[in-house]
Amino acid sequence: MGIIGENPKLAIIGLGYVGLPLAVEFSKQYKTTGFDISKDRIGELREGVDRTLEVDSQELKSASDLSFTADINTLEDSDVFIVTVPTPINDHKQPDLTPLIKASQAIGSVMKKGCTVIYESTVYPGATEEVCVPLLEAGSGLVFNKDFYAGYSPERINPGDKKHRLSTITKVTSGSTEEVAKEIDALYGSIITAGTHLASSIRVAEAAKVIENTQRDLNIALINELAIIFQRLDIDTVEVLEAAGTKWNFLNFRPGLVGGHCISVDPYYLTHKAQEIGYHPRVILSGRQINDGMGAYVADQVIKMMVRRKRHVVGSNILIMGLAFKENCPDLRNTRVIDIVNEFKKYDANVDVHDPWVDAEEAQHEYGITLIDELKHNHYDAIILAVGHEQFLELGTDQIRKFGKEDNVLYDIKSLLPRLSVDQRL
Repeated sequence: MGIIGENPKLAIIGLGYVGLPLAVEFSKQYKTTGFDISKDRIGELREGVDRTLEVDSQELKSASDLSFTADINTLEDSDVFIVTVPTPINDHKQPDLTPLIKASQAIGSVMKKGCTVIYESTVYPGATEEVCVPLLEAGSGLVFNKDFYAGYSPERINPGDKKHRLSTITKVTSGSTEEVAKEIDALYGSIITAGTHLASSIRVAEAAKVIENTQRDLNIALINELAIIFQRLDIDTVEVLEAAGTKWNFLNFRPGLVGGHCISVDPYYLTHKAQEIGYHPRVILSGRQINDGMGAYVADQVIKMMVRRKRHVVGSNILIMGLAFKENCPDLRNTRVIDIVNEFKKYDANVDVHDPWVDAEEAQHEYGITLIDELKHNHYDAIILAVGHEQFLELGTDQIRKFGKEDNVLYDIKSLLPRLSVDQRL
């Protein structure tokens, strides 16, 4: 029968952008329970409503072997726990493992002998076995790799991406022993059509995940720095990238704000561990410094254009189109659009933020921003197209310009509009 068994009962801990799609997919083959500490979230899911828009209502309602709970005690008979809680950073850009710690403590209080706990949350190499496993042992009184086992299979879900879905993305897997590693790999292999990659250890799998987004962060940082240089040379960055992109091995990255729960966070997990072992990363942190400063850079560019047009920045009306961290997605976790908002508020400017994808209550709760539903015509001194939502593309340049006063400044961060129709793009 093996450690996990042929027909295990699964418990997914955390039902956000990662956990919910995973729970739905697993429930097609196994009895699955989704757990979340938010009773409101559980209530919505029971009604077939997913505010993240990752799973549609019909798919939720048709998942007959999937149940939801906010009571950890109902998971006592689970054979496999899969942890998909967020791993953010704090104000000092240090890893905040609080959600992971609380999830491990909760599981430890209900787990039984013979169960397996798999982590999907992004961490630094060693975190699963150094931080999580001791909490599981302490809470359960069980012995690691004798009474229970652990695994790590990093999440790779891309919020808002309808093409690259859970089952169509290759899954990295690992386990705390050779036997359980193979069984974890087989478990994921039963739902992942794209196949799996079995890493030699949990630490290898943890490291693989954290460098995926670190590599992407550095590539975007390079392009952002190039954009700053090209702006001073009065050269359009996108045109340069299109020309360079005709070479077969040129990497297609574009400048922009780097936010979200992964790319802008994961490098800090890796640098934290590196510093812990006595190495101070230079390239990684330099890339982070560039990307963290892009919001302020955009605001500075817009302010300079306004001044050149003899428009007072103090008391001006600014429209920012988009708050989510990426296009066509309601996810506003760690959005760097907020940096632009904050820069203009330093000048006592009146900033309106419009985003048709983002939940207004969440925007107010997370950032104190009151989203506007209706855009005002002939009202704004400057308009910043911050997120490439399809609704903004459909509006087009002429309609967007009408929201501004005569001779308004239109800055296109995402290069969504034709180059000659905007005043500047990143």
